[in-house]
Amino acid sequence: MTGKSPQESYTIMNELVLPNDTNTLNNLMGGRLLHWMDIAAAISAQKHCNRIVVTASVDNVSFQSPIKLGDVISIEAKVTRAFTTSVEVRMDVWAQNIPSGTKVKSNEAYYTFVALDKDGQKTAVPELIPETDKERALFEGALRRRQLRLILGGKMNPNDATELKALFFGDQLPPNLGEEIKQ
Repeated sequence: MTGKSPQESYTIMNELVLPNDTNTLNNLMGGRLLHWMDIAAAISAQKHCNRIVVTASVDNVSFQSPIKLGDVISIEAKVTRAFTTSVEVRMDVWAQNIPSGTKVKSNEAYYTFVALDKDGQKTAVPELIPETDKERALFEGALRRRQLRLILGGKMNPNDATELKALFFGDQLPPNLGEEIKQ
């Protein structure tokens, strides 16, 4: 299986915020944005995997600024790391008010997808080969984000999260957090 660059999964999805997408304050409803983000991220993941993918997790999504009725949303998605059968996708969400000419970053988030074969079983994905410094930084950080997701999902013991422990404690590890990192 040939590796792919993050650029090969790059996806931009645009949506116009219409009245049915907003709350009583004429702001985009969060659930609608999460729906659009899931679609954009899935397209990006499928481009990387050349497979059908399913959403495995959604990281914290915080709103930095409200998105208003009439704004045009641009969701930029790109695979940041491939694991055995899953990929992490990062998204940046921009809100543009075309009449005023303003464009603001509203959100950023990471989604994880699992690739499936024709029988609906997990299948291997191509490796990701980062090319730029930013892509390499996102690639390196993905392992820590993955360990945090697994811990929060009850699928990993915190004592096994060596990348996270190294991030928080470095060379100052308390003895009960494992000797394997100090070596």
